[in-house]
Amino acid sequence: MRAKFIITEVLAGLRRNITMTIAMIITTAISIGLLGSGLAIVQMSDKTEQIYLDRVEIELYLTDDISINDPLCESEVCTGLSRDLENTEGVQAVTYISQDRARDMFQDMFVNDPELVSIVESEGLRLPASFRLHVTDPELFDSVEEEFGDRTGVMSVRTEKELVDKLLSVLGAVRNAAFIVAVVQGIGAILLIANMIQIAAYSRRTEVGIMRLVGATRWYTQLPFLLEAVVAAVIGSLLAVGGLFLANGVFVGRVLDDVYRANIIGKVTAADLGVISPILIVVSAALAAVTAWITLRLYVRE
Repeated sequence: MRAKFIITEVLAGLRRNITMTIAMIITTAISIGLLGSGLAIVQMSDKTEQIYLDRVEIELYLTDDISINDPLCESEVCTGLSRDLENTEGVQAVTYISQDRARDMFQDMFVNDPELVSIVESEGLRLPASFRLHVTDPELFDSVEEEFGDRTGVMSVRTEKELVDKLLSVLGAVRNAAFIVAVVQGIGAILLIANMIQIAAYSRRTEVGIMRLVGATRWYTQLPFLLEAVVAAVIGSLLAVGGLFLANGVFVGRVLDDVYRANIIGKVTAADLGVISPILIVVSAALAAVTAWITLRLYVRE
């Protein structure tokens, strides 16, 4: 009987303040959706970082005297460089690429752009020989460049540090922006919850007073108001979760399909959203419950 009464009161309260309830659902959906977007971007950033960590490379381009006169890397300078690079902590593999192999790799890379290949060949341009290093940590970029940049036989050092840093910086900025807007929307949702609870409690002050006179506890009379806020917040969070799945499948997935295929950034999958969805629902329900409880303690004295 008590459970039936509470459920009836919750449904009646939601209907009685329908405009406020709808406003709270929409605000909660927006704020939780933005929070979910931020968490999804965090997952994308982590996957993207792992993609680049798995293929982090440094290239040491060699001077012409080695590139032209030592195609097999048999001179003391070239073998010494190879040996020292292999013994460098954090370097997983060292590959020597001669001028001829560099030319073949260039042609394979631009096989769909024969005009560019023909221009390079007509100009007689030749790529220098190089050492390609696969490393385990982007932090090694600076140390390798500092240690080997001025070595005899090394013309220049190319790293992917700037590219990786810039990409992760962009993803971080988007994530932070989503979190900031989510916080602002969350504050709006908190204010709406507090306002809704005050209005609901005021509109039912007479019946609550009678219930207290006949022995009902404070918690029993205030529980329906708290549940109204939680139900509205959960509905809003469910809409937000549905929106995230829809946006990821219909919009984001299609727009970024080529980028995903090229393995440039990590893909946010439905499984990833499935992991964060329960978190979003729990957060919205907890936020509504805490806000409602504090509001009832501060403003409702029956």
